[in-house]
Amino acid sequence: MTETNTVGVTGAAGYIGSRVAKILQDEGHEVVPVDDFSEGTVEEIDGKAVEDVDVRDRDALRSALSGVDAVLHLAAVSGVPACEDDPEHAFDVNVGGTENAAWLCREWGVPLVFPCSMATVGDPVEFPISADHPRRPLNFYGRSKALSEDDVHQLAEGEFPAHVYIKSNLYGHHELGGQTVGKNTVINVFVDKALNGEPLTVHEPGTQARDFIHVTDVARAYALSLDELVGSEDGATTFTLASGDDRSVLDIAEVVQGIVAEERGREVPIEMVENPRESETEVSDFTVDTAEAADAIGFEPRYDIERAVREMVR
Repeated sequence: MTETNTVGVTGAAGYIGSRVAKILQDEGHEVVPVDDFSEGTVEEIDGKAVEDVDVRDRDALRSALSGVDAVLHLAAVSGVPACEDDPEHAFDVNVGGTENAAWLCREWGVPLVFPCSMATVGDPVEFPISADHPRRPLNFYGRSKALSEDDVHQLAEGEFPAHVYIKSNLYGHHELGGQTVGKNTVINVFVDKALNGEPLTVHEPGTQARDFIHVTDVARAYALSLDELVGSEDGATTFTLASGDDRSVLDIAEVVQGIVAEERGREVPIEMVENPRESETEVSDFTVDTAEAADAIGFEPRYDIERAVREMVR
């Protein structure tokens, strides 16, 4: 880190946003955390209260973030089921909210970091998956993120610098002020089920692969982007953010099963069940280009799946 800045963080009460805000504060930045608390539960970060702001309200967002040197935009309706349940709300938050954040960055000439998703890719046809991969989302979550990616690029051109992450599947928990912050992602759900003595249900065929990246590693990337973007040239750059560790869902279940047996002496069964979702890719290869983020922001993942699962189980 070369200098400290005042940084607006949207979605700061949530899974990634709260960790991002914590890392930035630890590095000496002045953080302005905002959230509408529709999903997030973290009310303060090291004594800094999270302000109740809805990103759909541009005037409220402008008032809350006025004077910041950069905006890290994490507020979103995340995940396929939530977007399918209420696509209009998801559109308003994911697309409208991102347009508001990007518009303010354009108005103020300050950097923006925005997380897109591998859901924008759909069924991968080129490997390793890179930022240049065609966008063919299979569900509304992916479509909302693809629309927002394009919005950021269009609004940033000639006006402000921005990084867009095509982010892999998250996992892991983190601690904040004595509170465990998590989310119902694949690995987390498997660990919780195993600890409760429940079978690990794997959607058929089980060979579908994903790249899995720890939430703390993703949060670190925001701080790295901030250092690169402040004072840089205008325009948006998209790159993939991944661990380079792609595995099938069945492989993940077996890892959790084995670690729970070692650490707790408990045998947890794995059950194959029919996949209730039609709007997900089932490819067995999900190799992602990790060189892009390494080159762009110096990102290298620190967590691996076995270590993280063992920590959660313990």
